Amino acid sequence: MSKINALRRCLLPCITPPTNPTTASSTTTGVSKKRLSTSLRDDIDVQDSASSSASSSEATSFSTAVDSGYLSPVAAPQRPSRTMVIGTLFGRRKGHVWFCVQHDRLSVKPLLLLELSITTSQLVHEMDSGLVRVALECPTRPELKSCSLKSVPVWAMFCNGKKSGFAVRRSASEETRVMLKRLESTTVGAGVLPCGSGDLDEVMYMRASYEHVVGSSDSESFHLINPDANSAQELSIFLLRTSS
Repeated sequence: MSKINALRRCLLPCITPPTNPTTASSTTTGVSKKRLSTSLRDDIDVQDSASSSASSSEATSFSTAVDSGYLSPVAAPQRPSRTMVIGTLFGRRKGHVWFCVQHDRLSVKPLLLLELSITTSQLVHEMDSGLVRVALECPTRPELKSCSLKSVPVWAMFCNGKKSGFAVRRSASEETRVMLKRLESTTVGAGVLPCGSGDLDEVMYMRASYEHVVGSSDSESFHLINPDANSAQELSIFLLRTSS
């Protein structure tokens, strides 16, 4: 019996492989790591789903606020348009000054023709200071609110900040068309056109290129482009539709 027990103790290790603690622990660790990775992946998926839901909810809330009027989209400011035109100031020596705007020097029909209340001698006196700013204002009356500024019939006139009467929009008469025809060859310049037998009938004129700036439907302006870089002469005419 003792021999059998001794043989059993010797042969048992050969029949049954020994259990390796390192392998067991390694297997257990691998299982636990695998379970841990799966858990982390599930947590990340849940967080991504929650983030997407939050973003969608914020976008929906913003759209609802805009549609309901709580938030209004900010519109980009309108950029002013700038074009080049031909501007002519003319008038008889003792008469009023006229301002004529044309697309070019060959167009007989003016874009804008205004008779200003200031006289030719007064304009020459103002130009001696080197700066002339003429502001023409019209109130926003219902009958004038929808029309273009060039169609306004009467303007309140201010010359260098001083009230100077009114300006009136005119249609080109035959005399005006003849004068513009005589100035077709002139792009920039100033002079006198004889139109009668005496000096009082002579028409003084000053023609130059102007920058036409359209700021909005209620504001336009014409700025003299001085061909002489050494001259400090500035002349601007503003058309403004006021709220009062």
